[in-house]
Amino acid sequence: MRKITLLFGTALSLAVITTVSTSCGSTQMKGAGNYNYETECIGVEGDGSQTVRGWGSGRNREDAVEQAKKNGLSSVLFKGIRSNKGCNMKPILFDSNIREKKEDYFNAFFADVGPYKEFITSEDGSDMHFSVVAGRKKAGDQVTYGVIIRVQRAKLKAKMIQDGILPK
Repeated sequence: MRKITLLFGTALSLAVITTVSTSCGSTQMKGAGNYNYETECIGVEGDGSQTVRGWGSGRNREDAVEQAKKNGLSSVLFKGIRSNKGCNMKPILFDSNIREKKEDYFNAFFADVGPYKEFITSEDGSDMHFSVVAGRKKAGDQVTYGVIIRVQRAKLKAKMIQDGILPK
């Protein structure tokens, strides 16, 4: 009887340890790979432009970096910047549904060859050398990268007024 109790206790302990270690390991892997990155404020320049770190995911580094540029600009335009280091926390467009209302306009604006690139430069003001930061994990077939960009906020606001998206 004592051997059966000892054998049963050992088997039960092994089953519990296996279940706990398996479930914890897979949860951590999934959580880290699907982490949602927010656009971060790096600082404000004298001309009113904002330097931000945007994050993006894609099939490869190039796709993720382009998505990060779009996400950084999109945050300044639609959401505002939550972490404040002197950045203007308010979005340029206050209407929470403007992206859906003007879907055709913004789809063309953020297209890969769209005009969104006119409103971002690298942190040193050039159009060529963007600082790229690797993300935490690879999630499935997606990789995540961050890129530091300078958003020309005044120029972007003027474009939205000119195109009739933002009233004067």
